[in-house]
Amino acid sequence: MSPNDTRKDTRRAAAATTVAAPVGLADGGAGVAASQRVDDQTPLPPGAAWGAVARCVLTAAGLLLRHRVRLPSEWLGVRVRFADGTSSTVYRETALERSEPELPCVLVVKFRLRLVRGFGHRLFRWMSMANTPLFIGFPGFVAKLWMAHDQQGVYRGVYQWDGPGAAQAYARSLWRVLALVSEPGSIDYRVLPGQWRDELLVRAAGPDLQQEAQPGDWWRPVGVDREPTGAPGSEER
Repeated sequence: MSPNDTRKDTRRAAAATTVAAPVGLADGGAGVAASQRVDDQTPLPPGAAWGAVARCVLTAAGLLLRHRVRLPSEWLGVRVRFADGTSSTVYRETALERSEPELPCVLVVKFRLRLVRGFGHRLFRWMSMANTPLFIGFPGFVAKLWMAHDQQGVYRGVYQWDGPGAAQAYARSLWRVLALVSEPGSIDYRVLPGQWRDELLVRAAGPDLQQEAQPGDWWRPVGVDREPTGAPGSEER
């Protein structure tokens, strides 16, 4: 085993002992130590949010110029089922070429677009690539799964992030961007400290997660189904 593998295993073990339950809630739910709770689910003040977005875009330009942004294909076409009874398909992944997270966490964001129906969803998925500079430059970004709209028209982003505080800062800044195009009251997020995104999804169908799932847990994956190639999203509405 290489030194890098040893360090990675050590960090994963530390994360596993930090969060006893597989999922932590942004409102301080079970399995999250008090020092890790991420409580303030409100957007940042406009000046702070847009300043953070501007700095992100500048950083993103450098990352793109240095070819550090990747588009992996491992999760493409995979349908994820959530505890609220909805499901959504991964239509894109964006990942940054960087070191392993020191403080891994998962961030799940949701929103519902205003006045978008039918073919508009397909158009949005195609155009959404242009939004990449709005998140890859935020401190702590590791990777994002872009989820197509579910049966209720809700989009999700499932992120790997380095640092729960950094993830929350991004989500609260992103809120201002999403508010420009989203239905009022549809924006929400959860930060899950100590979690690795891929491991969380792989364990989604396990009995422990199934028992903990509540009907309103829109953010909690409870199953993963791989679809045939060429199924980019849920049925158009």
